[in-house]
Amino acid sequence: MNLEDLSKKAKEEISKSRSSGELSVLQVKYLGRKGELTKILKGLSALPVEKRKEVGRDANLTKKELEKLIETKKHDLLASTEKEPIDISAPGTKYPIGHLHPVTRIYNELFEISRGLGFDIAEGPEVETDWYNFEALNTPKDHPARDLQDTFYFGDDLLLRTHTSPVQIRYMENRKPPIRVVVYGRVYRRDSDTTHTPMFHQLEGLLIDEQTSFTDLKGTLEYFAKGIFGQDRKIRLRPHYFPFTEPSAEVDVSCGLCGGKGCRSCGHSGWLEVLGAGMVHPNVLENGGIDSKKYQGFAFGMGIERIAMLKYGIDDLRLFYDGDLRFVEQF
Repeated sequence: MNLEDLSKKAKEEISKSRSSGELSVLQVKYLGRKGELTKILKGLSALPVEKRKEVGRDANLTKKELEKLIETKKHDLLASTEKEPIDISAPGTKYPIGHLHPVTRIYNELFEISRGLGFDIAEGPEVETDWYNFEALNTPKDHPARDLQDTFYFGDDLLLRTHTSPVQIRYMENRKPPIRVVVYGRVYRRDSDTTHTPMFHQLEGLLIDEQTSFTDLKGTLEYFAKGIFGQDRKIRLRPHYFPFTEPSAEVDVSCGLCGGKGCRSCGHSGWLEVLGAGMVHPNVLENGGIDSKKYQGFAFGMGIERIAMLKYGIDDLRLFYDGDLRFVEQF
């Protein structure tokens, strides 16, 4: 395209433009670093000297004309926009409303309950040592309880924590009783199906004082259950085994669908398993630097996704992490 044709076409397109966006596109098309006019200027070196001066002069004049024309057109478009009447009755632009993820919602509810009972809230590292994750919690290397979970190891005694309990040890090391804290965060295990994922969330509670009993534990758990699931819900405790508590218990909450009478949702038992708990093992207290002869404590831990599934009637844990907005928008 020669300079005369380029100038004619550019002026025509600029005159017909209807928005500042179109003008910006045309400015780049003709005057940009890779624009049509720039190509002509870059090709001057291939022309004879006399011709080069003539074409260079004309190209610079064309450039100034197009720049002025674009600027004038911008002012005209702006002036015409300002004169247009505004219809205040026209519907406004609707923006999508954000939704909290169900895991976040459950965490917020649990934090509120915890603060109401006077618990501090703490978190800790997700990459842990074998000592904090297992041995300090009364689970030495040859302990059979290690078979209950498959751990992601890095070597050199480093691993992705399998529960949030290591933070309890760290908290005991830096605090003197009385201690009242809940610990939260992501944990990792080699497991994946409709009720398990390699990464999930936990919240654990720890209370240590000179006079702490199993009755205190039960009352605290009942308060949490009613706060999350409703005031009409009941709990029951079943004997269980955890290496870091003694005695230990599995905690069930009455089924909300059948009121404890028994249905398909609860396996016709009337109860749903929600968490594990128990009195802190003396070895764990000693490993945390606390005199087990003077102090006692209780601990409890729950999977946040498990609580959300029971509360909202979700039947597949993987839905939490599929990233489907249709799922999140239900909450």
